[in-house]
Amino acid sequence: MDPNSDTTFVARARGCRSHDEIQALYEQWANTYDRDVQSSAHNYVAPTIVAQIASQLGGRAHGCVLDAGCGTGLVGAALARSGVTDIDGLDLSPHMLRVAGKTGAYRSLQLGDLTKEIPKPAQSYELVTCVGTFTHGHVGPIPALREFVRVLRGGGHFIATVLDELWVPGGFRAEVDQLRAEGLVDVVSTQLEHYLKGQDRAYVLVLRKRGTASSVQPH
Repeated sequence: MDPNSDTTFVARARGCRSHDEIQALYEQWANTYDRDVQSSAHNYVAPTIVAQIASQLGGRAHGCVLDAGCGTGLVGAALARSGVTDIDGLDLSPHMLRVAGKTGAYRSLQLGDLTKEIPKPAQSYELVTCVGTFTHGHVGPIPALREFVRVLRGGGHFIATVLDELWVPGGFRAEVDQLRAEGLVDVVSTQLEHYLKGQDRAYVLVLRKRGTASSVQPH
């Protein structure tokens, strides 16, 4: 099997076990990532699904957006096509960020590790998106979900995809239940979708941070 084929890259992404492996993979894959995952073999539709949901959330989702784990910018580009203009991207891979910069969708791009505190002030965003990152060998629910809540303004939303087979065993459902029990979020929806053709299904999780516009702080 060709080690640089799109199918092999997808399999390698699922098998990553460390940040070093992730960095090495995306250094090799960045230039062909978009072509590979959008090919007929994979039909990666998650960015489009998330952009459609964001559009349905109304005006506040067209405010300041953090695209966490933005990769090559597929989600940012989909959001930009729907009229969103203030999008910040955050990713672990400088090689993926370089490609994302070519989309023209982002006002800023920054290196960041979602297994740690997000390097953004509290209450900075109306919307946080995180697509394709909650998967094997990448990012778990802690501290990422709580960090998304921290950087959201009151009444803001986050939309994330969580691989079906990790939703319960990976602790995602438990962390969502905990955030809700603490009164931090309301669950808008958890819908199971096919997001890689014939391979993976993922929960598309939509949460709303409790609070009102009065809790918004200047960005």
